[in-house]
Parts: sequence; C-alpha cells; structure tokens
Amino acid sequence: MFSDIGALELVTLVVLAVLVFGPDKLPKVIQDVSRFIRKVRDFSDSAKEDIRSELGPDFKDFEFEDLNPKTFLRKQMEQNEDLRELKELRGSFDLKKEMNDVADAVHGREPQPSAVNGSPSVGGSSGAVTSANGTPDLLKKQDKPDTTERPPYDSDAT
Repeated sequence: MFSDIGALELVTLVVLAVLVFGPDKLPKVIQDVSRFIRKVRDFSDSAKEDIRSELGPDFKDFEFEDLNPKTFLRKQMEQNEDLRELKELRGSFDLKKEMNDVADAVHGREPQPSAVNGSPSVGGSSGAVTSANGTPDLLKKQDKPDTTERPPYDSDAT
C-alpha cells in the first residue's frame, strides 16, 4: 500500500501529524484511522463476496483485478496458443541478417554466406565497410569503388 513512500517522507508525515494533532491526541487519531481502514476493507470484502455469490458458480474464479484492461489483456495473451507460436516465430527471425541481405541487394553485391555457427563470414565483395565482427556497417559511407569495377548503377541516368 505504501511501497512508494521513502524513509524521509515517512518521517515528514509523522512530524506533521504530531504538529497538527499534538502528542496527546495522536494515539486516538491513529486508532480512529486504523478502525476506519479496517471497516472499509471489511465492506469491500463483503461486497466482493456478494457479487461473486450473485454471479453464480460459473464465476467463482472471477477476480476483480481482471477488470483492469492491462491485466485482462495480459492474461488473455498468455492463454492464447497462436500468440505463443508467433513469439517463437519472431524469436527465430534474424533481423540483422535480413537487413544485411537487403543492403547487399540495394548495393548490387552478392549476399554473404553465413558461416557454420550462423555468424557471417568475414570479407565482403566490392569493398563494403565492415564492422569489427565482419558484418557490413550500414551507417558508414562506403569507399569509392575501384576504377576497374563498374558501379551498380548508370551514373549518366541518375
């Protein structure tokens, strides 16, 4: 209930309560507040039980926390098998490899074959800028191609 309150805030509240109510009335105020909180809790619990009994045996597992949309959606998504399959499919998709293949296709290079353990091989065609792990770095500009190498586009047409 009070997990957000730190030590300094708690001390400030105690000092403020002592200043407002005084040290002689403070124990009575604390008793009254705790009695009121207990009555509200009891009323809430009895209202929940009344609602459950009125709904019938089909809703005996009904939780009022499920009325929160976030909780309801999370619970439904965990129970859905199609979503589990989608998560597995999403986990098997290698975005970095796909982006490298697209970059190779755009620059007119042959796609780099993957090594045995799925890591890309070092040394690309057409002198592409590569990072330390051997994959093409799409953010760095490429060097100009050799004069003997033909560019992948017609420079006169662009």
